[in-house]
Amino acid sequence: MRSWVTRFWRSFAAGGLVLGTLFFVASLTPTLIPRTYLTQGVLSGACFAVGYGVGAAWRWLWTYMELPEPRERLLVALKIVVAAICAAIAILFLWWAAEWQNSIRRLMDLEPVTSAHPFEVCLIAIVTFLVVIALARLFKGISRLIAERSGRFVPRRVSRVIGFAAAILLFWAVANGVLVRYALRVADSSFAALDALIEPDRPQPESPLKTGSLASLVGWEELGRAGREFIATGPTAAEIAAFTHANALEPIRVYVGLRVADTAEERAQIALEELKRLSAFERSVLVVVTPTGSGWVDPAAMDSVEYLHRGDVASVAQQYSYLSSPLSLLFEPEYGSEAAQALFAAVYGYWTTLPRESRPKLYLHGLSLGALNSEKSAELFEILGDLIQGALWSGPPFEARMWRSVTEHRNPGSLAWLPQFRDGSFIRFMNQDGGPDPTDAPWGPLRIVYLQYASDAITFFDYRDFYRRPAWMDAPRGPDVSPELRWYPVVTMLQLALDMAVATGTPMGYGHVFAPEHYVNAWLAVTDPQGWSADQIAQLKQHLAARARPCDGCL
Repeated sequence: MRSWVTRFWRSFAAGGLVLGTLFFVASLTPTLIPRTYLTQGVLSGACFAVGYGVGAAWRWLWTYMELPEPRERLLVALKIVVAAICAAIAILFLWWAAEWQNSIRRLMDLEPVTSAHPFEVCLIAIVTFLVVIALARLFKGISRLIAERSGRFVPRRVSRVIGFAAAILLFWAVANGVLVRYALRVADSSFAALDALIEPDRPQPESPLKTGSLASLVGWEELGRAGREFIATGPTAAEIAAFTHANALEPIRVYVGLRVADTAEERAQIALEELKRLSAFERSVLVVVTPTGSGWVDPAAMDSVEYLHRGDVASVAQQYSYLSSPLSLLFEPEYGSEAAQALFAAVYGYWTTLPRESRPKLYLHGLSLGALNSEKSAELFEILGDLIQGALWSGPPFEARMWRSVTEHRNPGSLAWLPQFRDGSFIRFMNQDGGPDPTDAPWGPLRIVYLQYASDAITFFDYRDFYRRPAWMDAPRGPDVSPELRWYPVVTMLQLALDMAVATGTPMGYGHVFAPEHYVNAWLAVTDPQGWSADQIAQLKQHLAARARPCDGCL
């Protein structure tokens, strides 16, 4: 054991230790989402490993170029001094880490933390670092072994290239072809089983005007967990009437789960027939919803528009995956867009055959991955001859094509986290405080609103953060972004990648969790409901906030 530790210490790169410590320290600084000691430890360990790897690569290059190196005794002493200094720096910055996290927590109205749990963070970081180093050394060993075997037949440098390339292919094949696929099958089976679970507190609807009832074209068990929640939890006509003190209609909600049919086109056609059965095209507003990867539809979004239009709303959604949004985006990216396109094509195709003066106003809506896929469902050039009325897309992922194009081509001087696009008659952006465009500014025939928070890493992550400072960090910053946030090469991208994974762990109104009062503002801009005073809108926001349900593993 002692000899192994000695060999490990001798092989340790002092330059890697310095860079690793700098990366470790940078990882303690705040980004967009508050961290627990577990997530901070994993992040810090990964950042230390990356920094150490860069330093070790520099050491290898130095040796490869046959540049002079210090003697062994001096090198050992140098490592001890460097290790002591690095440890002192790490301890000092761990002391400040709690205040850095509190700089985010204060903005999100969270209780401040009194400690960053430095011992737990260090322990988890060390374990993470050792795992990464072990994998790196396994890779190096395999590469060397293959190089030695191939060196019997080819020149030495060629054999090294062969060994390195073969090791990459082997690791990629194992990770992507074996581990990932097996994990994906397990996850898909688990999510499918959860999706099929019938909740005892949600009995099958008795009213024939509900999807999932005995009169429906879709069975209650075929809706899936998210679909049953969508159908069972909406406001009733009586609840809307009691609040508005006016006549109200029962909102129509249609949902088609994955089990209903084998293809997206078949499910879309069933959804259309269900809409016809319920006379949904006689309503004033029709919303085509693209859910998240798990099939979830944000109740805060749909409750808001249904109250604003006093129940005179029909909405339809189609499930396309059992997996959560991140997994669905990584491994089934085409499924969501295919389902969204099929549903929109079916609904839009029928809607265009109806008389313009009597058909409902048609809108699109999607949250997160649903926003990305909803964007893809209606190509502008395909609907120019008969435009829909608009769309509300909340928390669009950074890969959303139209969102990215509009953001990058925003008006000069407008904010990256709340842009203005041309005269605002086509596309507007909104956050907690509304939007930069005047509310009384005229709209064109098509109204599109992006609802987004500056603290949402799912929206503002970018692979280019690896090497350049993102524009949303420029002053003035978003109201929910820490003033202590700084950009660091490599580290900031890793921090934001972690923020994406925990983006739904924030209170409502921050990160990737959208508050009903902000949905009210967005739907007011998109659908322009009539007969609401400012006082009534304020009361509605309070009412919807009181009935809001948290997002728990919903994406």
